Amino acid sequence: MQYILAIDQGTTSSRAIVFDAQASVVGTARQEFPQIYPASGLVEHDPEDLWRTVVQSAREAVARTGIDVADIAAIGITNQRETTLVWDRATGKPIHNAIVWQDRRTAPLCAALRDAGHEPLISRTTGLLLDPYFSATKLRWILDHVDGAKAKAARGELAFGTVDSFLIWRLTGGRVHATDATNAARTMLFDIRRGAWDHDICNLLDIHPSLLPQVYDCAADFGETTADLLGRAIPIAGVAGDQQAAALGQACFTPGMMKSTYGTGCFALLNTGERVVESRHRLLTTIAAQIDGRRTYALEGSIFVAGAVVQWLRDGLGVIASAGEVQGLAESADTTQEVVLVPAFTGLGAPYWRPDCRGAVFGLTRSTGPAELARAALASVGFQTRDLLEAMVADWAEETGTATTPVLRVDGGMSASDWAMQFLADITGAVVDRPQFQETTALGVAWLAGMRTGLYPDAETFAKHWALDRSFLPRLAAEVRDEQYRRWKKAVAAAISMENDG
Repeated sequence: MQYILAIDQGTTSSRAIVFDAQASVVGTARQEFPQIYPASGLVEHDPEDLWRTVVQSAREAVARTGIDVADIAAIGITNQRETTLVWDRATGKPIHNAIVWQDRRTAPLCAALRDAGHEPLISRTTGLLLDPYFSATKLRWILDHVDGAKAKAARGELAFGTVDSFLIWRLTGGRVHATDATNAARTMLFDIRRGAWDHDICNLLDIHPSLLPQVYDCAADFGETTADLLGRAIPIAGVAGDQQAAALGQACFTPGMMKSTYGTGCFALLNTGERVVESRHRLLTTIAAQIDGRRTYALEGSIFVAGAVVQWLRDGLGVIASAGEVQGLAESADTTQEVVLVPAFTGLGAPYWRPDCRGAVFGLTRSTGPAELARAALASVGFQTRDLLEAMVADWAEETGTATTPVLRVDGGMSASDWAMQFLADITGAVVDRPQFQETTALGVAWLAGMRTGLYPDAETFAKHWALDRSFLPRLAAEVRDEQYRRWKKAVAAAISMENDG
């Protein structure tokens, strides 16, 4: 058996990629699905859309390779994190739409818990901040708002999971209710030091233990698929949240290495090894991987809107017909206009953590047009990354005494834009390295599954295959860079101030 099937279930689409024994791609397929916006700040998915697109893309990817399904050694699953589902154990049917990681409906509950003094316990235990981003309060909301859900949960009739758990349940025909340590670490219910669900937080949120999945290593036996899905039963041998999978795919195995993924949002991870670094700059402490029972930790900064700002230009404003147009527009912009876009469409993530803040544009003139908006949209991602990078460097320096800005390994759809990556290097002052292979999220989870089944090598050997496409070196003078960043900080402060005034 010489192939690995990687399932990458994301926020806007599901993808499947077949890798061969050399970790080269031999077949791919992708299926988009609709987003559901019940009200401002609310984002949902139909769980059946997630399931349907995963199965369709997996079948299509395998069919395109022309290989015998018997030659697939294992499946790896990577997924959008924090998105929350609850389903009936007897029927396998969800009791509510999936509440997406971007959703802010539980901001009042988070505020009440914070006012009651519970954030220190949650941060100390889970490494996370008390924010609607994470799964726990989404789960509480579903239990409170679906008729009969609390009683069914108390009787052990319901199951909770992030997307990986839901897919594992469906793929195995309901035989396995499990997650991995990286996804568990994003629920706000998991003790990242002990590697176990935390009873105190579960009790605080009145979450019955029977709802929770078993937590495994990232490379482990997650059961087998039912034979009808792909033609034979295939082991599921690797699972990781998308950002942790991308860090593995980028070979960020050494403490101090950093990657930043530019998908719907932007997520930067700094490997801290076996150190649990408690951030003093409002970043998250999370599990980067758990292999052979050993946990590796990371500092993480989360930006809610990165590639989504390009989608907004296309679908919201209609100033572009396709995402591929945005770089050309940005390059043609009038650089004397100092337009700044704060894309807080679903609040601000790290290091601000302002779920109620909303987007704003500053510096508009009569001659501002689509080109200037496109430039401001791409630039906003660079500015937000600098926010994260400065906080990470400060935390790492306080922990280790080393204040060097790390090389930033980038991936995700927006990393294909040379303009965006050059601006990222210019505004952060960091070297930005883009790899030859961009599907690092799928590659990371394929490596987990392949390593588990003996098809792929250990981390050190795997890392030697990482190959550079292009390095982007900073070109802006420090004073110019810092002046542009000061304008960004003023714009963010103004957007927050407008929310406070409201």
